[in-house]
Formats: sequence, C-alpha cells, structure tokens
Amino acid sequence: MSQTAPRPTLEAVAEHAGVSRATVSRVVNGAQGVRDALAERVRRAVEELGYVPNQAARSLVTRRHDAVAVVAAEPEARVFDDPYFAQQLRGISKELTAHDNQLVLLLTEGREDHARVGRYLAGGHVDGALVFSLHLDDPLPGLVRSAGLPTVFGGRPGWDDGRDDAVYVDSDNRGGARAAVRHLAGLGRDRIAHITGPLDQTSAADRLAGFRDLRGDAGPELVARGDFTAVGGERAMRELLDRCPDLDAVFAANDLTAAGALRVLRERGRRVPDDVAVVGFDDMLPVAEQTDPPLTTVRQDIEGMGRLMARLLLRGLDRDAVAGESGATVADTSSGVVLPTTLIRRATA
Repeated sequence: MSQTAPRPTLEAVAEHAGVSRATVSRVVNGAQGVRDALAERVRRAVEELGYVPNQAARSLVTRRHDAVAVVAAEPEARVFDDPYFAQQLRGISKELTAHDNQLVLLLTEGREDHARVGRYLAGGHVDGALVFSLHLDDPLPGLVRSAGLPTVFGGRPGWDDGRDDAVYVDSDNRGGARAAVRHLAGLGRDRIAHITGPLDQTSAADRLAGFRDLRGDAGPELVARGDFTAVGGERAMRELLDRCPDLDAVFAANDLTAAGALRVLRERGRRVPDDVAVVGFDDMLPVAEQTDPPLTTVRQDIEGMGRLMARLLLRGLDRDAVAGESGATVADTSSGVVLPTTLIRRATA
C-alpha cells in the first residue's frame, strides 16, 4: 500500500515564509491587519507547499462558510427534467464558482420537506439562500426569514404580508406576453387562445395579465389552465380545440407547454402556422429549436437570471462583512431587478 505525503501544516507555511504562525493564520483566514509584503510572502508559501486551509477554522475567523443554499420549491423529478431549472442552476453555479463558493441544492418534494429545509437553513451551514419557483402558499419565505439568512428570490414574490424588502430577479413576464400576443394579432389572427402556467406562481399570473392587456375581450373559453409541462400543454390544447375549434392562434405560457400543444395540433390535423399560429415563452433552446416546426417564442435570459441572483447575494454578503468589521450599518439595498424579454421569430408564427 502506497503512503501519502503528510499535508502541509500552518507551522510549515510559517517556517517557509519566515513569519509567525499567527500571521499565516490571519492571511489564510482572510483577516485584516497584515502588511502587503508579508501577506504576499505567505500566499507564495501556501502555493509552493500546496497548503489547504482548514475551512472550519477559517469560518471561525471570517464567520463565512463560502457556501450558498439553492432552494427549489419543486419536486426532484421536475427540477431534473425541466431544462429551465438546468439553465438557471448553471448560471448560479458559474457565479458561485467564480467566487470560490459552494452550491448546496435543497429540494422540496412535499410539505414534509419544509421542516427539514428550515432546520438546515437555520443550522449555520450556509451564508445565504437563493430561492426560486415559489408558489403563493409556500412556507419557504417564512422559513428563510426565521433562519435570518440573506436571501435573493428568483421571480417576483407574490406574498401579501406588508413586506416590500425582498431582493429578487425576474423577467418582464407581462411585457413579454404582450409582445407575443401583439405579434399574433399582427399576423391577422383574431381567435387567440392562451394556455396558462400554474396561476399560484407570479410568472404565470403576469403572463396571463399580459395576454389580458391586449385581449381583454377574450372569453373564458379561450383560456385553458396549464402547469408549465408538455403534458399539461397537451391537455389544455385538447380542451381549447374542443371548446373553440375555430381558434387560429395560441400563446403558450412556456416552451414545454407549447411543445405539448404542437403535438396535439398535429394529431388533430391542424397545420402550424397556416391554420394555427403558436408562440411560447422562455426560448429554451433544447426545446424551442427542436419542435416541429421550430418554435417562435419570447426569450428570457434564464442563465443570466441565475448569475445575477448569485451576484446580488454575494455582493450583499460582502457589504455585511465590511460593515461588521468597521462597525458601520449597511444601508438597505433591497430591490427587485426585472430583466427585459425579446420575441424570437421562428416557424410557428
């Protein structure tokens, strides 16, 4: 059996750099008060010896764990099957990795998982939380507040408890929906239907509101409830065709919904876009470019939203750290950031 070399110690780094152990400890743990020249000698010794700082000891000094909880209020199957979540997690991961932070993914399969997630968040394991895909009755916001963790939400919060201090990143869902419907109307379509997302999520509610902004006269027969899945899109499209066989356009609340609607239209012998034009929302390339025909849709920067969520959280943590060292009070910078959307024309409309 081969023997591994012993790991370099703090004392070995101090001897190599010609400084005290306390000086090395302050440098590797991110503390202040070490002259630049000495700090550079320590960093050089750390690199040459391959020293890896003890994270537990570093946390005692910095009060940071360099870990962020990413909480998705969806079951495991949905998170790993839906490319929307993959793109958002990719953006979050890229930003956290660039700042040497770890991503801790927490999923809520059902109500029984909320207590587990709440205990973890309150347990001092992470520096902050990124929470997305919330539903209106979700207890997660309350659990995060109880844990006292800095938090950034993905999507406009929809709770009504008098608080307006949430930091969030969202897309212009309402404006994007208006652009989709305006495009369909510009093609001469006058029987435009809408397949919604789950209306207990603000993104779906805002897209329905955007549809209503331009088609306020559309009767209830032209709106069918979906759930942001392809199966839900199929079910809703069948309902719409049964109720309104003369519809000539569909605005689907997301690309997966649109993909399901396209399958049903093909089954029913409707030509797209000749008989029925279709517009989706998201521009998830694995979906939008592979539908038959390729999908006209509203693009939102999903990966960019994830990166911005992580960036806002890390920026807030850094401000808090500076304030803690100086005794200053960090001004409340709570706000929402709404990113623009763009209509991407392909073959379905």
